[in-house]
Amino acid sequence: MGKETIYVTDDDRGIRELVAEYLTSQGYAVETAEDAAALDRLLAARLPDLVVLDWMMPGEDGLSVARRLRARPGFPPIIMLSAKGEDIDRIIGLEVGADDYLPKPFNPRELLARIRAVLRRQPTAAEPTESARLVRFGPFSVNLDARMLSRDGVEIPLTGGEYELLEIFVRHANRALSRDWLMDQLRGFERDPFDRSIDVRVNRLRKKIEDDPTNPAYIRTQRGQGYLFVPQGKG
Repeated sequence: MGKETIYVTDDDRGIRELVAEYLTSQGYAVETAEDAAALDRLLAARLPDLVVLDWMMPGEDGLSVARRLRARPGFPPIIMLSAKGEDIDRIIGLEVGADDYLPKPFNPRELLARIRAVLRRQPTAAEPTESARLVRFGPFSVNLDARMLSRDGVEIPLTGGEYELLEIFVRHANRALSRDWLMDQLRGFERDPFDRSIDVRVNRLRKKIEDDPTNPAYIRTQRGQGYLFVPQGKG
């Protein structure tokens, strides 16, 4: 198996070189880009396993890049870096499709931990089985072996984080799950008592499976408790 490839995009040359050197020492193949245009050139040649993307860059900023790249089916995970450390900034980064968010300044070891956690959540190719473990709800089918969601036989692309959240819900159907418990189940997250990023992730998943995300049939909000997954939907 070849090395996993990571593209590091940051307009700060010092940060690019520091991160590239450290990740290379940890066994990753690393390419760097100073802006969106340079990243696009790398992507035209090959898709990486993960992109580390700075928010504040000259020209097209990281938010715009993340939104554009996430619109591409099957695009690899994105970890957003930013000197903006407020909770609202993290939520915005997650809303545009980043899989994780790390404020600057950061310890390279923490970035490494985030990278490993995000990559662990990515679907991997599964060998065919005679009887795949399937969970069905409404028109949807979750293949627990292939880590895949489909609707009426058509695959619905999910990020690794979206799939892992969905799997937690289907394994704990008809049970109220608190936000804190959900955050504890999702590996690799750092949080504080006011962290609302789980709500962002739930909203992203609702957009994939709910006919009306503002009036969800499957992932319901339990006021004061958290969320309840109802596979029967609404009668």
